[in-house]
Amino acid sequence: MRDNRAQAIMGIATIAASLFLIFIAIPRWVASPSNVSNIILSPLFWPYALALVTMLIGLGMVAMSRRAMPSATGDDEDDEVIATGGYKRLSIMGVIMILYVLALPWLGMVWASMLAFVSVSFLVRTTHPKATVISAIIIPLVLYAFFAHVAGVGIPQGELVRLP
Repeated sequence: MRDNRAQAIMGIATIAASLFLIFIAIPRWVASPSNVSNIILSPLFWPYALALVTMLIGLGMVAMSRRAMPSATGDDEDDEVIATGGYKRLSIMGVIMILYVLALPWLGMVWASMLAFVSVSFLVRTTHPKATVISAIIIPLVLYAFFAHVAGVGIPQGELVRLP
């Protein structure tokens, strides 16, 4: 029952965060010119899209907490072992995020994203390491090609390597 309650609380917090983004943060802090012709290129589109996806995830968590079955064993020792490993991975994830932000000016967004993708994938112990490495290389390059050459949006380049 403890897991159901925790999942419901996290779902409600996720919904609250989404509502904060939709009604306060995005309208107040995301600037958008009024003459943007394509809605997808508007600086407001993706923050709102992500906020709505976040709300759907929160609603799903609340719904699943109502359906989830209570733990059959009732052992709290397993929860402590999971939490210890979880805190370690959470700390490593924080370090990866800090390193990503620090690497952006030096490597640029494309190369830093490749390294971050691989790092996070191996942190969560992917079962498909080859697909992870291939995806980490191809996805940022394809996104760069689309945004830089098709949409005409500048992608931050680094000091080390510049893409065409």
